[in-house]
This record gives sequence, structure tokens and C-alpha cells, in this order.
Amino acid sequence: MKWSELKKSYFLLNLSLLFLSYLYAPSPVQAQYRPETDLQELFRDVQLHPVFPDSKTFADCAPKQAPEQILQAYRAQRQQPGFDLKAFVRLHFELPTQPSSNFTTDTSLSGTEHIQKLWPVLTRRPDEQGGSLLPLPHAYVVPGGRFQEIYYWDSFFTMLGLQVSGKTELIQNMVDNFTHLINTTGHIPNGNRSYYLSRSQPPFFALMLRVLAQERGKQVLLQYAPALQKEYDFWMEGAASLSPGKPTHRRVVRLPDGSILNRYWDDQPAPRPESFKEDLHLAQESGRRPEEVYRHIRAAAESGWDFSSRWFADGQQLSTIRTTDIIPVDLNALLFHMEMTLAEMAQLKGDKPTARRYQKLAKGRRQALLRHSWSEADGFFYDYDFMKGTTTNIPTLAAVYPLYFCMAKRRQAEAVAKRLQNDFLQLGGLSTTLVDTNQQWDAPNGWAPLQWMSIQALRNYGHDQLAHTVATRWITLGTEVYHNTGKMVEKYNVENLELEAGGGEYPNQDGFGWTNGVFLKLLSVYPELKRVAELEPQLEELR
Repeated sequence: MKWSELKKSYFLLNLSLLFLSYLYAPSPVQAQYRPETDLQELFRDVQLHPVFPDSKTFADCAPKQAPEQILQAYRAQRQQPGFDLKAFVRLHFELPTQPSSNFTTDTSLSGTEHIQKLWPVLTRRPDEQGGSLLPLPHAYVVPGGRFQEIYYWDSFFTMLGLQVSGKTELIQNMVDNFTHLINTTGHIPNGNRSYYLSRSQPPFFALMLRVLAQERGKQVLLQYAPALQKEYDFWMEGAASLSPGKPTHRRVVRLPDGSILNRYWDDQPAPRPESFKEDLHLAQESGRRPEEVYRHIRAAAESGWDFSSRWFADGQQLSTIRTTDIIPVDLNALLFHMEMTLAEMAQLKGDKPTARRYQKLAKGRRQALLRHSWSEADGFFYDYDFMKGTTTNIPTLAAVYPLYFCMAKRRQAEAVAKRLQNDFLQLGGLSTTLVDTNQQWDAPNGWAPLQWMSIQALRNYGHDQLAHTVATRWITLGTEVYHNTGKMVEKYNVENLELEAGGGEYPNQDGFGWTNGVFLKLLSVYPELKRVAELEPQLEELR
């Protein structure tokens, strides 16, 4: 692209960001500092220079003065001889810190002991805020590494470990934080950053309530029913207005048979502030309309699977991403569970008509998902491409979600279990997909949340031996990596146990919230594996 064209592209992008800052700022929370719009060309220049190797760093920096004053100073100084952009940023912004970076691992401790020592390190207090960080009223646990804010779906899997650790109060605090976000922003954002407000993440709030209810009783479901209703309304917004002539609106899709299912979405067709440079370059190189690419990228970020071959038109290249054309099997299974939970809440209140209404919605969603996402030929659940009217036929571990929520028929569960055994099972656990695209949510990577969902899905249908095998391999791999590196990491290479996981936009992170949570929870389900977690592992028999 010529320099003149590049400047024009930046100019138009800046105008669109300014427009979006007004268009999507209806709530008081959204009036908070938003670096991508408040800093205008300064934000763009810092990200494209680039001043920091990770685009998220500047999005997380806290301005030391009012943003408009910093921007005014930048405009006055940037043309001066010898102007140093990096020095300017360090003068006017507080860089984000990672408290966990000061934590020293003692590998003489077992993995479980290590995690217990990590919980306080990963816990943030409500007064810890600034810059783009949205303040929360209670303490919460962050994933770790570059992720120094709460994340929606991560938190459910973190809570599983907090439950094992007896930290019920912290679980309560996190549930209350998510309730606060629902009440102040209308939904649970991707994370508590202002630049995450336009999207959510896989809706695990109902499952979080189940965890809390296990510790504090069924009254939890009554207490949080209004919040879950608001969460459901967010995902279903616009469903009543759909018709054959208007089959889509934000996160809802009406199929030709009249059934309504959901997709991932983001309201802002612009580069993600935390990945600004990467998104801008991808859009330029794709040959597609930039706004179209940005929308699909952001929708994939809402899915949590950013990025994966499941979203690619050609199954290989990120430049072909088409997330909003796809009805994800996992998202709709989660919403089925949300509908069933709302029905149970209504029953507890004695509201039988509302209970029946949600039961009917859940039944209709289950029937639609089994009808459109199940491939009889392959014996597997796939995402559904509603633009093409067919399944994507890209095998991923999202297929286990209908089993996790007991939506699948027994013969379907048998077929999925067989496919997991034959194709997905590796030396270190289950691979996320069957293709290596150098994206982090593809082979050879394995992720803790998907191991948990898969193991529980298998147990639901009596495939106990396969579930035990997956758990054993995952715990063994995690323990060996911990003893070799002193870290619990975000994701693992499950195919080659000598190599680290990789791919994606940033290096593998340590900490790590959901890995810790699933590790502890699996040991509580399979106490016999504690001998593996407490000793230096021997993997020769697996190799």
C-alpha cells in the first residue's frame, strides 16, 4: 500500500473511531477513559510505531494527566526536532504492572501447594484501578501474565479451583462483581476494561451461580435471578423483531425453519485497541472491506477462541475469518443451560408460567441445535454456517458442549466420544482442533477449560475410562511443565511434550487462573491422581 493510501486509511479510521466514541457511549461507565478515542492520533501513532511490542500495553497504561491535555501536548511537541515518542509516553503515562512477576516459585512444593500460594498473588482489590480499568466493588482473581483484569469465561474455571480451596467468599465477591457489571453496563463485558465494553464472552454466569449455590444453597438462584435475566436479555436482544426478511440482529439469528439461535458479535467495526496494529495490518492485507474484517475479528474475541480455524472460510487463514456467519455449537449449549436455569429460578419463586416458558425455549433451542449442528455422516457436532445453510465440518472440541449439558442423544454422545478417542486424544490431553494453523486455539494446543468440559461431558454419558485417561494425561503434563519451569501456563502443547504451546498474537502466559482452577478441580474429582501431582512425574509410559 502506498504511503498516501496509508495516510488516507489512518485518517478514515480515526474519523470512524471518533464517531463510534459518540455512538456507543450511552452509559456512565462508557464515559470512562477510552484510550482509542480519547487519545485519537496519539493512540494510533503509539500502536503503529510501535512503542511497545504488545499492543495491549498502551491500552492498559494510565494517563497521568487529563487525556485531552496529553493529546494537546503531543500535538504541540511531535514536530519538534528530536522528539522521542517513547520518552513522551513514559513521561505522561503510568505503565501497567504485573505483581505476579515478583513471585518466586519454589519447585520443591507440589503443584497444588504452588497454586495455593498463587491465589493471593492473582487476587486484586477493589481499590486497584486506573486508566482503562473498570472499577469493581469487590476482590477478584485475574488470569495472570499480560491479563491483569478479570475475564468473563476464565473466571468460571478459576472458581472451580477456588471452590476446592475453600475460598467461597472470593467466589461470592466475583459473582457480585459480575452482577455489578450486568447492572451498570447491561451485560458482562469480555473483561473489566473500557475497551471491552462492546462485547462479552461465552456466557458462563449461570454456571458460576451453580458453583456458588453448591456452597451456599439454592437461595443463591433466587438472589441472582434478576441479574441472570438481564444477561439473557442481552444475548437475546432483538429476537422478537426477527423475520424472514430480517433474519439477523446483533447476536440473534432466525433460520428458515423459524428457529432462533445465537452467534457472537461486537458492535464496533474497528481495530481492537489491545490488538490495534495486528488488526489494522490484517484488514489491509486481506483485500476485504476493513469494517467487515474488524467485525469478524471482534466477534471471535467474544467467543474466547481468538483465533481458531473454526472461524475461517478456508479453514486455514485468519484473513478469511467469518465469525458472524456462524452459529457456534458451544454458545447455544450455554444459552440452553441459561434458559434451563431461568426456568428453575422461576420454579423456586412459584412462577409456573415463566418456568414453562423458559423450558419451552430451552427445548426449542435443543431441537434446533441438534437439527442444524449434528452431522449424521460424521457422527459429530459442528458449528453451523447459516449463510451457506450447512455445517462448517471443522472438527473442534466445541462439540463436547451438548454432552456437557446433557443435550445430546446417547448415540450422538457415543459417536463424539469415539471421535475424541481416535482423533483428539494426544499424549498430554485433548487437542483443541485437528489442524495446525499457528493460531493458539488450534492444534497442537490444549486448554484447561476444554479439558474440563470434555471430561465432564464424557462422564455424563458413562465414558468414564476415557475421561480418566484425559484427566491423567492433562494432570501429568501440567505437573511436569510446572516442575521444569516453575509455572502453570495458559495453554499446553499436548502433542509434543518437549515443546511449549505457541501461536497467536502473544507469547504463552503464566499464572494462570483457569489452569490452576481446573488442575485443583480435577484432583478433587480424581483424588488418586494426587500422587502424580505431588511427585516428579514420569512420562515415559505415555511417550
